[in-house]
Amino acid sequence: MSTNNLTYKFKRADITIKLIVINAIIFLVSRIISAFFRIPIAELMGWFVLPDAFGEFILQPWAFITYSFLHFDFFHILFNMLLLYYFGRIILNLFSEKRLLTIYFLGAISGGVLFVLSYNLFPLFDFQRGYLLGASGAVTALLVFMATYSPNTEVRVFFFTVKLWHIAVFFILMDLVRLPTSGNAGGLLAHIGGAIFGYFYAVQMAKGNDIGAWFETLMDGVANLFKTRKQRPFKTVHRNQASKKKAKGFPEKENKSTHQKKVDAILDKISKSGYDSLTKAEKDFLFQAGKEE
Repeated sequence: MSTNNLTYKFKRADITIKLIVINAIIFLVSRIISAFFRIPIAELMGWFVLPDAFGEFILQPWAFITYSFLHFDFFHILFNMLLLYYFGRIILNLFSEKRLLTIYFLGAISGGVLFVLSYNLFPLFDFQRGYLLGASGAVTALLVFMATYSPNTEVRVFFFTVKLWHIAVFFILMDLVRLPTSGNAGGLLAHIGGAIFGYFYAVQMAKGNDIGAWFETLMDGVANLFKTRKQRPFKTVHRNQASKKKAKGFPEKENKSTHQKKVDAILDKISKSGYDSLTKAEKDFLFQAGKEE
């Protein structure tokens, strides 16, 4: 398969697949560089993992995001990417790709903040040093957000059908039980930090408050910096008679208010009865609305 075909497929993929590909490429490239130049992997990733000491992470604030794209070994990245794919696709059934990215990045940052605060404030960690890496905090934020926003949505896990909130409670309880004795306390704290953000975001959204709107605006601003702006000459456009007649009649599309009411009604139905309770027409309408958002 040619490079052009791979590039085309990547551009056409949804944001969940793109995140998985980026994580996989970083994992493979870091291992190749480490082996080829004989650089220890810990040293290679040193400026991108999140350290616990204030004097260190203050010098590399980007690490609050970059740590979530680094993984310790194959099974570490495999487990995180499977969860990202599974719960990311569920979120994309209801929300835009931009919203998924907001949850992912702010979940990672929240997990990093709880990790740093815990290692600097709690006496339990006085004689421990650690650093944080892995996408599990961001992935946990996605899971808990969806489980809070639509708790009764049913999913198939092996031979059983369970609700999203069952899965979220299971993961969180497992983390809390293992926290006092685990050798991976930093990773578990990142899970809990991501979970707290995912829960709070979903609760506020249900109340009509989008606490992630500022981050979406920030992402738009950053994206615009990398866009090439080309000045195009103005074109004179003449409206033909058919379009004039059409303009006088009823509008072809529903106005925004009616459209949003339909979306809200469907989301309420999902919150009460789960995603599987929707009709095919409602699922199609919601999928199209998510693409247009």
